[in-house]
Amino acid sequence: MTFFDFVTGIIIGTIGGAYVTMEVEGYYVLISPIVLTLFVVALGYLSLKSIPARKLIEGEPLVMVQNGKIYEKNMSKIRYNQDDLMMQLREKGVFDLSEVEFAILEPHGQLSVLKKSQYLAATPKDLNISTNYKGVSSEIIRDGSIVEQNLKQNSLTHEWLYNELSAKSIKNIRDVFLATLSTDGNLYVDLQEDDPEYIQETEDDDSVI
Repeated sequence: MTFFDFVTGIIIGTIGGAYVTMEVEGYYVLISPIVLTLFVVALGYLSLKSIPARKLIEGEPLVMVQNGKIYEKNMSKIRYNQDDLMMQLREKGVFDLSEVEFAILEPHGQLSVLKKSQYLAATPKDLNISTNYKGVSSEIIRDGSIVEQNLKQNSLTHEWLYNELSAKSIKNIRDVFLATLSTDGNLYVDLQEDDPEYIQETEDDDSVI
């Protein structure tokens, strides 16, 4: 959330509270939302056209770690402490600060992290391995109904779909919760009401002391 979003939220909350408590009466009830809308549009346009205004309204990225060294000056500038840094690094899958080359705190509060080259995962390109194209999968069945447009875009027929379902021992299309087609032609199918018997707990048991 940027400072601009924060201020806008406060204004909306104030206006909403005034409506609820009936502190605003008469034509002010109509003027307030109009003024707020014009204010938001004007600031949005200003931030789009002016770089200094954009920095003032939306903020700008701040370097927290540079060349493996923590930049304490920027941290103190926004009251950002070591716990905040380590928490956001862990959220990015980084548990060792020595692996970090750059860490930049974005205006919306997220931390962008670049690991040192020796800690980056090897890619097929690094190993000179050719790969097949992989794009976004298409929804073919949703809640027991065929998504006709996606079926047509993939140049597929109902006969092909029913054969695929039959090969997976699915007799009724209404039993399908979701079916997606990957770019390599594989059909993934999830059935209605087939939740796993055991659900992995993610919270601590309050009864255990």
